[in-house]
Amino acid sequence: MDTIDEAGWAALDAAHAIVFGAPTYMGTASAAFHAFAESTSRRFLRQTWHDKLAAGFTNSGDKAGDKASTLGYFQTLAAQHGMTWVNLGLKSGWNTARGSEHDMNRLGFHDGAAAQSLLGSRPDDVHAADLATAEHLGRRVAEQATIFVAGRAALAPVS
Repeated sequence: MDTIDEAGWAALDAAHAIVFGAPTYMGTASAAFHAFAESTSRRFLRQTWHDKLAAGFTNSGDKAGDKASTLGYFQTLAAQHGMTWVNLGLKSGWNTARGSEHDMNRLGFHDGAAAQSLLGSRPDDVHAADLATAEHLGRRVAEQATIFVAGRAALAPVS
């Protein structure tokens, strides 16, 4: 995404959760994501996103590919905004004799969803296990958001 219009910012501000995502380039999130992060500074100053949930996903050409650095960057951004981080909540896959590259969380990241695509491949070529892992994270964030919203409602003062 190159730019976010006012409607896009309003949607992010109204959301109960925001999932950050960017490719990992040269050990961190892409320059485009860094530009997005910098554009959130007014929201940081007002703490607009305080107490929202956050999560993240990334993809790179290598199996490890320094994706942990990108996920850590997302966590730091979320913490600066006062957000609560939702981790992947999956054990590592493909790390036993019976495991396979088709296991969810095949790359063994826990802070968020991580994917690997061969350099020069098309966006549609993302490994099916990595897509399933990302879908799992999306469901987990939605479930946690439901719990958080219900908890806030239950704790709200009765008028």
